[in-house]
Amino acid sequence: MAVFQEFYEGLRLPDYFGWNWDALSDCLRDLTWLPADRYVPIVEAANEALASDDSARQLLFKTLRQAGRRWSYTQRPEGIELSRLVVVLTCDGASLPDLRAQLGSCSEETAAS
Repeated sequence: MAVFQEFYEGLRLPDYFGWNWDALSDCLRDLTWLPADRYVPIVEAANEALASDDSARQLLFKTLRQAGRRWSYTQRPEGIELSRLVVVLTCDGASLPDLRAQLGSCSEETAAS
């Protein structure tokens, strides 16, 4: 799937990456294989991501949301809160309501599970 290739190349995922949703989730929630303190993956035209496969799009959004939540509360010894991973989704203004609805659906699904 092309989305895995994008993340593999963009974040330089480790060679042991398993090319599936669980593997992407594991890599995004770990990040010990990356040298920098912070990462900001940007998903351009997120409303068009995996447009022909709604379930895969929901898995993408759920995976990104869970990874973002995992890193939202990272603390350093000096007590300063930092976020190691911030995911940015972009879309054109006309597509914003649809993207919000898709993300809201993902959030509700995650909260229910």
